[in-house]
Amino acid sequence: LGSPEAAPTSAMIVAVVAAISGVQVLSFLLGAAGAGRTAAGGPKAIAAPDWSRRGFLLQAAGVAVASSVAGLVGRRLLEGEVGGGGPTPGGTAALPSPAETATLPAGAEISEPGITPLVVPNDRFYRIDTALIVPNVDAGTWRLRVHGMVDREVSLSYADLSELPLFEQYVTIACVSNEVGGNLVGNAKWTGVKLRDVLAMAGVQSGATQLVGRSADGWTAGMPTAWVMAPSREPMIALEMNGAPLPRVHGFPARLIVPGLYGYVSATKWLTELQLTTLESFDGYWIPLGWAKKGPILTQSRIDVPQNGSSVAAGRVPIAGIAWAPDRGVSKVEVAIDGVWQAAQISTPISKATWVQWLVAWDAAAAGPGAHMIEVRATDGTGVVQTADRTPPAPDGARGHHTIQVTVG
Repeated sequence: LGSPEAAPTSAMIVAVVAAISGVQVLSFLLGAAGAGRTAAGGPKAIAAPDWSRRGFLLQAAGVAVASSVAGLVGRRLLEGEVGGGGPTPGGTAALPSPAETATLPAGAEISEPGITPLVVPNDRFYRIDTALIVPNVDAGTWRLRVHGMVDREVSLSYADLSELPLFEQYVTIACVSNEVGGNLVGNAKWTGVKLRDVLAMAGVQSGATQLVGRSADGWTAGMPTAWVMAPSREPMIALEMNGAPLPRVHGFPARLIVPGLYGYVSATKWLTELQLTTLESFDGYWIPLGWAKKGPILTQSRIDVPQNGSSVAAGRVPIAGIAWAPDRGVSKVEVAIDGVWQAAQISTPISKATWVQWLVAWDAAAAGPGAHMIEVRATDGTGVVQTADRTPPAPDGARGHHTIQVTVG
């Protein structure tokens, strides 16, 4: 779902659980240690056990163990290990063959150790959402409701969706909370139905300026209807990810994939409703918390190899990574070594909706021993160069060039 998408990642939720446990532990211990004193609300003393130093330490140790167990359970809840959470639901009937298939063009992938794969496997794909426990949705009883500012309300089952014309496309999605150089971005092959086909069944009214996706857990994301309807992109209701049914953690049985928008305003997992409304009348989950109403993905690039702070031998050193600007596409990637820019080799783009890989062969021997700074920037398909000015992720995405330092020799 995206945090603004940003926001509570699984790790953050675990931290909150731990913090709550810590507060409870501290409150318990302080309350117990102070037992026998005059109560703040009255003159009578509160009866309590003998809180000698030894007793206090024993109680503290016991509560600490309980807190640790609670934290472990919390983490397993987040990872889907408690309450059910297999990575891929079973028993789902195979989908019909897509009417439109997606293939990789020649030269789409650069083979270089350490570079992010062109297509990220499902088990390595980033996950950001607000679900403490991953929803366990039964595809047999699941339905998608399309309502609001439409000519007719529509309710579709999983079987209904699977009978519509299916298509495949590669799309890169990203979390708005991704820091410069971060890994909250991924590229996958998605299979599903065209979102506009489903909306056409309901008949979108002319005054509907916002489409809201609602999840089984109540999470919402709102996006401009005009973005969804633009013929230059193909938003979809995805049913498969990289040729397999959507993993539970990635939204089974159906999720939204909208090229060019950050997940916090588009990527509704465990999709149950599509509501047509106006931009003024509804705010998605993250908007009242200070994130931008609209969330187009910014142009970004990342250095995968070498790693920041590493030492490299004199000689040929590959500098490689990825760059993305969905759905404008990437036309050029440049790398600066100690402030001198040079063009990088880029892979053949799959489409404007996907990232590219890039590579520079650096002659580290000629650069000489010592510390060297490496910086990367991308130019999108419209000719706009990625800005070097740094901004944090909030409220509409991080800006700036990913920069690392390596030592030769």
